[in-house]
Amino acid sequence: MPPAPAGADGVSAAGLEFAGDAAVSSVFAFASASGTVPGPAIASTLIDSPLTDVLAWLAIGAFLAAVVLQWNGAVDEARQLAAVAWVVFGIFWLAMFPYYYYEMQSPLQTILTVVALPLCTYVAYLLYSGRQSLLLLSKAVALMGVIYLPVETIPVARTWLIETTAAQTHYGMELLGHSPGINEGANGYQSRFDFDPDETVTGRTTYIILACTGIGSMAIFGGLIASVKAPLKRKVPAFVMAIGVIWFLNLLRNVFIGLASPWGWFQQDWLVSFMTTYMGAEANRVSFLVAHNYIAQSLSVVALIGITYLVVKLVPEILAPLEDVLYVLTGNEYDLFEALDVEEHRPANAPSALDQ
Repeated sequence: MPPAPAGADGVSAAGLEFAGDAAVSSVFAFASASGTVPGPAIASTLIDSPLTDVLAWLAIGAFLAAVVLQWNGAVDEARQLAAVAWVVFGIFWLAMFPYYYYEMQSPLQTILTVVALPLCTYVAYLLYSGRQSLLLLSKAVALMGVIYLPVETIPVARTWLIETTAAQTHYGMELLGHSPGINEGANGYQSRFDFDPDETVTGRTTYIILACTGIGSMAIFGGLIASVKAPLKRKVPAFVMAIGVIWFLNLLRNVFIGLASPWGWFQQDWLVSFMTTYMGAEANRVSFLVAHNYIAQSLSVVALIGITYLVVKLVPEILAPLEDVLYVLTGNEYDLFEALDVEEHRPANAPSALDQ
C-alpha cells in the first residue's frame, strides 16, 4: 500500500509504506491534474476532504439531539430525528467504501461499508414505524461518537494517543528482540517503525495511526455501558475491564503486524502467487495484507465477542440494545434476558420480545 495520506489516520486500521518511499503523493497529484483519477487517488482525496468528518458529526449530533428529546418526553420527535441520524450514519459509512476497497484492500471492512447503508436505513424505518426500543441503541451510538470523535478531531489528543501507542508497540517489539527505533510516519506523527529496508525481507515497514490505538473498540463498549441504567459499582469495573483487555490485545495485534510486514512472515511463494493473481496485491505487501486484513481482523471479531460476554456478566443491561441489533440483522425477536436468566436487569424502556 502506498503511504496513507495524513487524513487517513482516523479511519484505516494500519499504515504501511515502503521504507524511504515518498513519491506516491506526487503521483496522485499528477493523476488528478491530468483528469485521470484512479481508484486509490479518489480514496485518498475523499479521506483528505472534510466530507467524512462532517457526515460523522452530523450523525452523532442528531443522535444526541434525539437523546435530549427523549429525556424531555418528546418520544415521537426523538424517534423521527434518530431515524434521520441513522440514514446519515449509513451514508457516512458508504462514503468510506473507496478507502477500504482501494487503499486498505480489506474484504471485511469493504463489505461492512456496503451493507451499512441498507442496515442503517432499515433501522431508520423501524424507528419511524414506532419501534421505540431502538432509541436505546441510538443513544449508545451517540455516546460512542462522543468518546471517539473528539479524539479523532482534536490534534493534541490524537497525537498523544498515536505516539503513545507507537512507543508501547515498539517496547513490545523490543521484548521480542527487535529495536528498529521510531521516526515520523507518512501521517506526520512519530509513529513509524524505522526498520532498515536493506535488512528486512520486504523492504516495508508500518506506522501507527488512530485506528491502531483501539479507540474504536473502546468507544463501542464505552458507549454501550454508558447508555444503559445500571449501578456505577457494576458499570465502572465493566468499563475498566473492557478497556484493559482491548488495550492489551490491540498491543499484541500491533506488534504482530509490525513485525510480520517487514520480515515477510507470510511471503510464501504459493500465497504471494494467489494474492497477486486473484487479489491484486503487490508482492511485497502480502505479509502485511495477510497479517492485518485476514488474521488480525478475524481474531478481532472473536475478541469482541469474548469481551462482550465478559461485559454482559457485569452489566446485563446492555443486552437490551444487543437484542435490537440481532433483530435488525435477522428479523427475529430474541429475549436474551430470559435466555441468560437475568430478567431483573431488563431496562424499563426495553420490553421483552413478546411485547414488541
